[in-house]
Amino acid sequence: MKNPLALIVDDEPDIRELLELTLSRMNIDVNSAENVGDAKKMLQQKRYDVCLTDMKLPDGNGLELLDFIHKLSMPVPIAVITAQGSIDTAIQAMKKGAFDFVSKPIDLAGLRQLIGSALKLSNPELPKERRTRNILLGESSVMREIRSKIDKLARSQAPVYISGESGSGKELVARLIHQSSSRSEKPFIAINCGAIPHELMESEFFGHKKGSFTGALNDKKGLFQAAEGGTLFLDEVADLPQSLQVKLLRAIQEKKIRPVGEQVEIPVDVRLLSATHRDLGQMVKDGLFRQDLYYRINVIDLVLPPLRERTEDIPMLTDHILIKLTSDDNKPQMSPDALSALQRYRFPGNIRELENILERALALYDGNTIEMDDLNLPLIATSDIEHPDYDPSAENLEDYLDAIERKAITAALEENKWNKMAAAKQLGLSFRSFRYRLKKLNLE
Repeated sequence: MKNPLALIVDDEPDIRELLELTLSRMNIDVNSAENVGDAKKMLQQKRYDVCLTDMKLPDGNGLELLDFIHKLSMPVPIAVITAQGSIDTAIQAMKKGAFDFVSKPIDLAGLRQLIGSALKLSNPELPKERRTRNILLGESSVMREIRSKIDKLARSQAPVYISGESGSGKELVARLIHQSSSRSEKPFIAINCGAIPHELMESEFFGHKKGSFTGALNDKKGLFQAAEGGTLFLDEVADLPQSLQVKLLRAIQEKKIRPVGEQVEIPVDVRLLSATHRDLGQMVKDGLFRQDLYYRINVIDLVLPPLRERTEDIPMLTDHILIKLTSDDNKPQMSPDALSALQRYRFPGNIRELENILERALALYDGNTIEMDDLNLPLIATSDIEHPDYDPSAENLEDYLDAIERKAITAALEENKWNKMAAAKQLGLSFRSFRYRLKKLNLE
């Protein structure tokens, strides 16, 4: 079997020699160039599996080479070598599409891991967009674009910040980025930052040594070590306390962690993905989230649309969820009115709320078809009603919806002198659906 071929671009002979020796011991054939011009000629003459370039070169820089490689018919995974402390340059390179970076002085173990991951990208087994379509459903233009972006993000090691309303599928997207990447055979560790007590966070993230604090009866590995070689997904990253934000920033920049009670730092190889439904940019302005950490985790951002902005995907999502909740043979049909009602509804809880609505409808429907009444959609949050006081990040969404619904029903009953049939008609509900709401809201 033919050995992989790597291109090293560096004007320092001792660095080139070190890299050549390291890669040749990995059974990788190596070509070297001293400057941008020579590197461009070599890239046009041969097909390389990976490129490793210094940022500062006699006739240009690594960013120029990055742009050149991305214009090739067969782009090559490219990693950049940066001087110690110049993390901003590395972030800039990853924003432009670099696979990863390595800092001087070069850590050879980390370099071997980086090269191994890059080589896995040179021969992808399947087009990733095809693999994700059956999981990340939707044929709207915005979902096609997101699937395409997942494919690109999977070819990088850059930190990704996923934003979107609650229930919009942020963890699913994070899992797909991992599954489509060269890290797919390693762990995917997801953690909700808001679910960990603040006093335990440092130990949970970085681990601890036995006896380092009261209750530390044994050595414990943290989340970074548990995700070694794979992906660490920090959900609700906005909930991190300031003290841990500082330590997380260092872990990202140095690719090293220090367990509680440990004297030395431990190298870690982890790809970081993070998400929140809150406005992290505004939190930075308000002094609630460190600006330097925000720039490190938000090297590439991916914004997930709310379900109400892709209503054409609702029939496909509905069908998929009903099959998941029942079986293909027993799946009920949706009446046209019911499907139309779902497409008019604003879904403040997004896909998670759609699943809840359909699960409830399956318990209530009578026959083979789910009717509009079976959905029991709230009387608010439809496409033609706006509520300026509604905050999609509110934690008590159910209480908010119930309060507005109770107010609408009470007003209808008062206007109709507590005649339930007349109130139901005024609200556009069947009497059966109206009675269900009365019982649910304790208004009977």
